Amino acid sequence: MAYVIGCILIIIALIILGLILRKKVYDEVDYLEGWKMDIMNRNVTSELARIKALNLLGETLEKFESWKERWDYILTKELPDIEEYLLDAEEAADRFKISIAKKNLYSVTRTLEEIEKEIDSMFTELDLLLDSEESSRKEIEVVLPKIKGLRKKMLQNRHLYGKAEVRFDVELDELEKDVKQYFVLAESGNYHEAMELVKQLNANVSFIEAQIQEFPSLYKKCKQELPSQIDDLLTGIKTMKEEGYRIDHLGFEKELYKHQEKLIETMEQLEKGSLSDSFERVFAVEERISEMYQILEKEATAREYVKTQLPSYTQLINGLLDELKDTNNEVSQLQETYYIEETDMQLHRSLNEWMEQLQNQFEQIKMEMEEEAVSHSQLKEQLENGYKELAHLKDSHDEFKEQVRTLRKDELEAKEQVLGIRRKLYDTHRKLQKSNIPGIPVRIWDLLEEATTKIEMVVTSLAKHPLDMGEVHQSLVDAKTSVQTMIDETELLLDQAQLVELVIQYANRYRSQDAVLSAKLSESEAMFRNYEYENALEEAVKALEEVEPGALRRLEEYSKVPS
Repeated sequence: MAYVIGCILIIIALIILGLILRKKVYDEVDYLEGWKMDIMNRNVTSELARIKALNLLGETLEKFESWKERWDYILTKELPDIEEYLLDAEEAADRFKISIAKKNLYSVTRTLEEIEKEIDSMFTELDLLLDSEESSRKEIEVVLPKIKGLRKKMLQNRHLYGKAEVRFDVELDELEKDVKQYFVLAESGNYHEAMELVKQLNANVSFIEAQIQEFPSLYKKCKQELPSQIDDLLTGIKTMKEEGYRIDHLGFEKELYKHQEKLIETMEQLEKGSLSDSFERVFAVEERISEMYQILEKEATAREYVKTQLPSYTQLINGLLDELKDTNNEVSQLQETYYIEETDMQLHRSLNEWMEQLQNQFEQIKMEMEEEAVSHSQLKEQLENGYKELAHLKDSHDEFKEQVRTLRKDELEAKEQVLGIRRKLYDTHRKLQKSNIPGIPVRIWDLLEEATTKIEMVVTSLAKHPLDMGEVHQSLVDAKTSVQTMIDETELLLDQAQLVELVIQYANRYRSQDAVLSAKLSESEAMFRNYEYENALEEAVKALEEVEPGALRRLEEYSKVPS
């Protein structure tokens, strides 16, 4: 029983599935039928009729007949066949032959798509043909006045073109022939070919228009302007040579004769109507002539510079030579009195070598001036470099002179400083002698003796011949250090002695009350009498702080003497 029910359910499911698939086929048939009717109702015939506004001849007629024939075939053959395929698909669906129905529907879809493409292609070609006719007609309306204008310009300015007039007339004749050919093509319905001809014609007109526009100027330059400039330049070169300018090495005359030949060749080409490389040739000659003028002008300026600057350069180098001689004499004299460092002497020798080199260069310039073997531009460059070198040499020489002269200045300053530190040492010694301390420790006497010895060493180095200022400076530094140490130690000693006395005087108020304090103060007093001021201060402060903490700080504030 269950098996029977299962079979019944499967059959029902298959029937439902078949009905669904058949419904899809019917829907697809309706859609394709609507698509077919849409194509049949298209205004293809009226669209194609737009071509009748053109000349139905030649290419245009061929295209129109081809499109009309194709559209008639679609209407009379392909669309009716589609109807048959749709009916077959419906019948197959009625019998639940879904695969056959789908196959027919696929064929119909492909056919309709191809028809759509062909209709689009026909409309595109139609628009292109109509646009070609309109575009070419507008372009020819622009080109025609240009050709007439060029013809008129040639008639009015024949004298500007020389023999090339014939060549331009021939080219204008060719352009007019192309115009006539365009109208022949357009009237015969070959609009695409006419359009291509107009494009080429437009390019040719622009090219010839540019040549006609530029030719007179180019021809005039070749025939008159540049030859005249070359003649003037040759005359100028000859005059400059007669006036003593050194320009033979430039080789301009030979080069200018070659340019004259090039211009003659270029003019012959122009008269034949060939402008292929004429612009480049003329431009190169024009640029070179301008460059030659600049070089000659530079040479003239250089000659004037050399003429005016050579005397002042001579004066400058002789003046610096005299200064160096004076410095050499001064250095020789100083060497008898002072020891001059080897680095300074090396600098002195290099300055003389530098001067000798500049003298040799100057002699070379004078020789070249006499032999006329070098251009004035080169001489000018040599003089300019010489001026720079002389300026650098003068600066270095001035620095060296100042450096040498500081030897005497340093000697005087050293002597003044010796007097100063002697005075400081003397004042410190007197201060010790006037103090109320019991005596002076041995170490202070040692420092005093050491400082005195160091000062004497400075005096000895100042008395040497030749005088070595390096040695003087070093001994002076040592003496200053020694004297300052002695002064600092003396000040500290006197401060300690004064503070010991103050602390003991203050602590005496507790002396009768404290036997330990009294004993320690007695020890401090004994140290004080034995010149042990630092130990005495330490012992007295320690004893006082035990009975009155902070007393030392108050005493220091009171006396304003640092510990």
